[in-house]
Amino acid sequence: MQRLIFEPEHEQFRDGVRRFFQREIAPHGERWREQGYVDREAYLKAGKLGYLLMWADEAYGGAGVKDFRYEQIVYEENIRNGELGFYINLHSGLVAPYIGGLGSEAQKQRFLPKCISGETILAVAISEPGAGSDIGGIRSHAEDKGDHWLLNGSKTYISNGQLADLVIVVARTVPDKRSGLGLFIVEAGMPGFERGRRLKKMGMSAQDTSELFFHDVKVPKDNVLGDPTQAFAYLARFLSCERLIASVGSMAAAQTAFDLTLDYVRERRAFGRPIGAFQNTRFVMADLRTQLDVAQTFIDQCVLLYNADRLTAEVAAEAKLFSSEVEGRVTDACVQLHGGAGYMEEYRISRMFTDARVTRIFAGSSEIMKEIISRSIGLDDRKMN
Repeated sequence: MQRLIFEPEHEQFRDGVRRFFQREIAPHGERWREQGYVDREAYLKAGKLGYLLMWADEAYGGAGVKDFRYEQIVYEENIRNGELGFYINLHSGLVAPYIGGLGSEAQKQRFLPKCISGETILAVAISEPGAGSDIGGIRSHAEDKGDHWLLNGSKTYISNGQLADLVIVVARTVPDKRSGLGLFIVEAGMPGFERGRRLKKMGMSAQDTSELFFHDVKVPKDNVLGDPTQAFAYLARFLSCERLIASVGSMAAAQTAFDLTLDYVRERRAFGRPIGAFQNTRFVMADLRTQLDVAQTFIDQCVLLYNADRLTAEVAAEAKLFSSEVEGRVTDACVQLHGGAGYMEEYRISRMFTDARVTRIFAGSSEIMKEIISRSIGLDDRKMN
């Protein structure tokens, strides 16, 4: 289906982005999956071409592009033609905006230029062993010591945990208040900041995911983002974009899985004819095509809403819920149509199936998305009991 969201200039931009991922990123994918992390050089190459933090103002070295469709194209092409483990979306779209949106002018001048060039790699540390989707349950804490904050605690499931030069850490600053949290920029090399083991995962093997530990880390006051008691509200403010980015990724992955499978069923033969000629295959693919077109149209509309500053948290939750569930259904059906080959890791569809499983968990699980949506239509259990 033709996507009316894009103008000719977007498609011209996409051509260059596609070539970059095909030439500079995809050839390294297998090696990165084996080693468990992406080479830092990938960020430097993307930064050199201006693909990192494109939204950042020219004063910091960015392109000043406020049209999210350009970010969307970069994220889509990385999934289709690059390597999913290259977490350019986390770096540019999820973490850096905290600095761009909450940072002082001095902080932006200090941190953003190297994030834009790819010299500095970013991560955000929210999840803890006992606090995943429940941000109010965070136990890592920071104590105001006058000229600095003293940070203690641990984090887990942190993407870019091994590579990151800057980690935005969410920590409790008001002991008796669930929403009393702050955002602290912890820099690599700060005494007391330690990286734990790189965690082995079901999928996304090239994306380094780690434990992080903070033992009496002295965080300068200049490394605090915004009000050190208002991180709960800040996180909510940025969640809509995070969930939109997740939705864009889910749709790009689902479409790629469909394309791979369409090629496969046209070529693979059984009982003397292509398996795509069998009614079951034709009907499954027809159903998947319909699901993809409906979901993609919705996500593209959400991108336009975001550009107009009209994307609500509730609609973003709908987008994240629906797109991730569609991705799961599509990749599962595509593995089935590949037969035994779909279970072999040498086939990309096998990796895409395991990669897809986490999308119904990260950026807020499907169950949390349903809670948000149900409350928006007046079904709030807190008020109904």
